[in-house]
Amino acid sequence: MADRTPFLAACVQMRSGLDRAANAADACDLIAEAAGKGARFIATPEMTNVVDRKASRLFENLPEEDGLSEIATFSEAAKAHGAWLLIGSMAVKLEERRAANRAFLFAPDGSITARYDKLHMFDVDLPNGESWKESNVYRPGEEAVMAETPLAKLGLTICYDVRFPHLYRQLAQAGAEVLCVPAAFTRQTGEAHWKTLLTARAIETGSFVIAPAQGGTHEDGRETYGHSLIIGPWGDVLTEAPGDEPGVILAEIDPSAVWQARQRIPNLALEQSFKLAILET
Repeated sequence: MADRTPFLAACVQMRSGLDRAANAADACDLIAEAAGKGARFIATPEMTNVVDRKASRLFENLPEEDGLSEIATFSEAAKAHGAWLLIGSMAVKLEERRAANRAFLFAPDGSITARYDKLHMFDVDLPNGESWKESNVYRPGEEAVMAETPLAKLGLTICYDVRFPHLYRQLAQAGAEVLCVPAAFTRQTGEAHWKTLLTARAIETGSFVIAPAQGGTHEDGRETYGHSLIIGPWGDVLTEAPGDEPGVILAEIDPSAVWQARQRIPNLALEQSFKLAILET
């Protein structure tokens, strides 16, 4: 790649609501703040453009990708700031009452260089009575995506994907140096597992992890955890948002640190195939 020098990366933490235009404007303000602080790679959280658990309301004004005005807005933002911009995900209509949870990577010239549809749907019943059936609204993606940029090789994932370590292992074995995990973790699961899961993915793969999050109480009533994180390939937390308020965090990403971590612990290269023996006793 042309430019392998360290670069400044930013997580944009948000509290997206029901109004897509307002959410896009809020995101652009925080993107501008990150760029003003020197960030060359900026990532926003899952569902940057709308957080709405009520499907009927979500689909009232949700267009397909070619009609999604936020794309032009974020393209202009990337171009205006000359930065790589990962919109962690947006709701995009696919057909009647079915959407994609789709990430978009914009180059500094404003072009879309990668898309990724979330693979793993958040279908869970939590101990506090919360029940989530993401598959009722969103169609899961069918392929993992690694994007090669002049800054680094980026593995694109979204939120619940983080609980499926084989995805991150395959991305790292394909060369990914930075694993992106934009999220809207619930408060309950975030308090229990957020930092542990992200740190594990960094250590297992010897990769940087960049995880911008939604945070706080949203208009639709859900509560998300916040605490956006950037973690180094040795498992060290480089920066963390202190809570769930919207804002920006930044950290330096040095791609050479990935090579160093993988040289110390070369587990990606030493994986052994095996058979599983199930023994009756």
